[in-house]
Amino acid sequence: MAFTLTVNGTSHTVDVDEATPLLWVLRDVLDLKGSKYGCGSGLCGACTVHVNGVAVRSCVTPIASVGDSKVTTIEAIGATEIGKKVQDAWIELDVAQCGYCQAGQIMSATKLLEQTPKPTDADIDAHMTGNICRCATYNRIRAAIKLASGQPVVKEA
Repeated sequence: MAFTLTVNGTSHTVDVDEATPLLWVLRDVLDLKGSKYGCGSGLCGACTVHVNGVAVRSCVTPIASVGDSKVTTIEAIGATEIGKKVQDAWIELDVAQCGYCQAGQIMSATKLLEQTPKPTDADIDAHMTGNICRCATYNRIRAAIKLASGQPVVKEA
C-alpha cells in the first residue's frame, strides 16, 4: 500500500504494508539510520522520533497511523534551535559512551526542553524515564539537558 509522509521536511511516498513500523520505513526504505532498533516493544526509547511534535516510539508506531503527519528524526533535529542546543551540549559534555541510545535520548531531551525550558532534576528524571542507556550515562545526560537549558552544570572529571 502506498503512504505519503513528510520526514525532515521532505515528502516521501513509500509502498509498504500498513502494519509496518515507522522505524523500518525510516531505516530500510528511506535510509535514515539514526533512529535505532532497541527492544521492538517501545520500552527502551532508542527509536524515538517526533511525529507532529510528539515524541513517539517508532518501533511500535504503524505507518498507517502516521498519515500526513510531519516526522522529525535525529538527522534533522539539529536544525531546530533547541535540538541544536541539545546536540551541542551532548558533544561538549561527551555524553555518549557506546552511543547506541543517544539518538532517542536527544529526541526525548529536545521534547522536554520544548515543554519545560528550565527543567529541574526531577523533571528530567521523570521525562527521560523509559529512555534506557546501557552504559548508564544518566548523570551526563542530565547535565547536558541542564547545559542546553542554560542552567549551570558541574562537569564530571
